[in-house]
Amino acid sequence: MRDASPTSAPLPRPQPMGASDIPKGEWMDRFMPAAARPYLRLARLDRPIGTWLLLFPCWWGIAMASSGLPSLWLMLLFGIGAVVMRGAGCTYNDIVDRDFDARVARTADRPIPSGAVSVKQAIAFLILQALLGFIVLLQMTPTAIALGVLSLVLVFIYPLMKRVTWWPQFFLGLAFNWGAVMGPAAVLDALPAWTFILYAGGICWTLGYDTIYAHQDKEDDALIGVKSSARRLGAQTRPALFLFYGGATLLFAVAGAMAGLSWPFFVGLALGTVQLAWQARMLVIDDPFDCLRMFKSNRLYGWIVLAAIVLGRMI
Repeated sequence: MRDASPTSAPLPRPQPMGASDIPKGEWMDRFMPAAARPYLRLARLDRPIGTWLLLFPCWWGIAMASSGLPSLWLMLLFGIGAVVMRGAGCTYNDIVDRDFDARVARTADRPIPSGAVSVKQAIAFLILQALLGFIVLLQMTPTAIALGVLSLVLVFIYPLMKRVTWWPQFFLGLAFNWGAVMGPAAVLDALPAWTFILYAGGICWTLGYDTIYAHQDKEDDALIGVKSSARRLGAQTRPALFLFYGGATLLFAVAGAMAGLSWPFFVGLALGTVQLAWQARMLVIDDPFDCLRMFKSNRLYGWIVLAAIVLGRMI
């Protein structure tokens, strides 16, 4: 995912294929100082869907590990951490990918390739975000702190994977779902067996939604030699999505059963499965607007699963 549902307001039609992916005329242009905008865009604060997708596995893990309602303090800590570390990850990604981004019309207007932020300035901004994330991490248990430091390895290798494998989405899944491990560690200072099943399910989920996202870039990726699951799967994307999402559903169900969640969890998970099946069935892989719409709909799925876990723990 280079960045990254259904919303209450209809999504605008996209710019022509190849146009910039930087939103124009929105809250950032209206309310933020001009000097701050390139840095806020570097952290993708104008496109929060990626933060949600990073945050939900954290919240799922916290809720599943809790004996009642999840701790609002921990939920807030992980919320702040997700914003900061997603921004740091995007900044690092843009530093590493600056030459690729400059060759693609959709990304050429991003802060680094456009010259709005220099590489040295981006590195300084990356260090600042990492320090803020570390301050948040220090509020957690020793096990969670150790896992948080370990996650930096996944953050470091992900942007490099599109150069060497057709499955960079798998490595994104490793990084984006690490919160499914950290969340329980922050509650229990330990890692129950179901934690790893939840993590594996999240990886399957990411393989699905980021394959959808990657279809937006498949033509440009082919021109510049970037690999992706979208390019690898091509016309076989639909059955692959059913496989990825089916695997996620099965693993989430196993994790919930191992964690002792009651029947409302399984009802909610079934509802979420309908949402995933809708994505896989209705996706138009050659329509970038539809790919983005389906990708963003995973925020709704995240809320459904979170509500299912909380109800399954409470009832």
